[in-house]
Amino acid sequence: MTATAHGDPRVHLDAAGLGSMPTAARAALIEWTRHEDRYGPHELEEYLDDVVHDELRARLTHLLRAPTDDTVLFTGSADAFATVVSRLPLGPDDRIWTTPYEGVANLTALYAARDRTRCGLDVVPLRPDGDLDTEWMAAHIDDDVAFVSVTQVPAGCGIVNPVEAIGRILAPHRCLYAVDASYAVGQLPVDVTRTGCDLLTGDGWRFLRGPRFIGFAHVSRRLRETLAPPGIVPLVPPHGAAVVALSAALAEHRTDASDEALTAALRAAVEEAPGTELIVPGRLQSGILAFRHERMPAAHIRRRLAARGVDVRKTVAQETPLYRPGPGFTTAVRASVHQDSSPRDIERFGAALHEILAQEVPHPQPHLRPRTRRHVPNRRGTAPVRPALTLVGGA
Repeated sequence: MTATAHGDPRVHLDAAGLGSMPTAARAALIEWTRHEDRYGPHELEEYLDDVVHDELRARLTHLLRAPTDDTVLFTGSADAFATVVSRLPLGPDDRIWTTPYEGVANLTALYAARDRTRCGLDVVPLRPDGDLDTEWMAAHIDDDVAFVSVTQVPAGCGIVNPVEAIGRILAPHRCLYAVDASYAVGQLPVDVTRTGCDLLTGDGWRFLRGPRFIGFAHVSRRLRETLAPPGIVPLVPPHGAAVVALSAALAEHRTDASDEALTAALRAAVEEAPGTELIVPGRLQSGILAFRHERMPAAHIRRRLAARGVDVRKTVAQETPLYRPGPGFTTAVRASVHQDSSPRDIERFGAALHEILAQEVPHPQPHLRPRTRRHVPNRRGTAPVRPALTLVGGA
């Protein structure tokens, strides 16, 4: 990191939004972009075919524990998901299962599939603690369910959904199983074989710290043969220089990147700040932490932290339209640790947050009343519903 604030390097706590590229990945992106500009695309394409594609395929195989020939590059996870879902041969007698943690882009693709095929679209309910109700899934799965989509870690909070346990529930049935690992891969173990999924999608620019607009998908042979027509090819493949840079970033990636002590320290820093509410549904959390303040808007907190050299993200409710952690929820602050985070980073974040919240609150939020509880309660899910197509705004 070269940018500074008050003489110190910036604290980057937004790997869930955009990871900080390793030096080698940034250098590869610049070098091959310049090379293509000077010599044209042909030499870069030859380099990709002769060297990079094999390297990247091997690194993705190791990362995902997936068969080598089942990984395809896309411009991002959402692009891969939409490409597959748009070609699923569904009918009026089929049902899709999704969850309240599904992201807006994937939901849009699922709604389009529902409208195109007249299939059913059901939402798996939550337990009182916010975990997905896997007992409900086990009790209600049957051969009418054709496609199940689960987000391993959602965009708006740090819950880790039990994708392997869900895979075991679904395994005896005919349904295809999709896992969105965009916010999981790079910070948590991702194992296609243990999960048993037919589709696993991920982004290269979050915890993997590659360039933007390049992602990937594991597509099982069963899913390839099911698609109409069979097989899968991205409509717009990623740019050549980005492929080189992602491969360089994966070469620098540590598979033991998860640091529970840093995650605990991040949570403690927020819990100790006055007036904060953690958004922490479920029993298992990742290195992503979302919170809001009872009076200070999330955008104001983000800007004030940025002015003090700490980068976080403001999230909006539309990113996960079916999940509402509490009344009046519209925005939150999201912080995320990554493999280059340090205890000093968390200390600076905590000190800056305390300083900001100790100041006068300029814009009270009328929809939030002061609370004595710190953690946002979770409401028990009801029976599956058929969501209306009422997305407003975007992620």
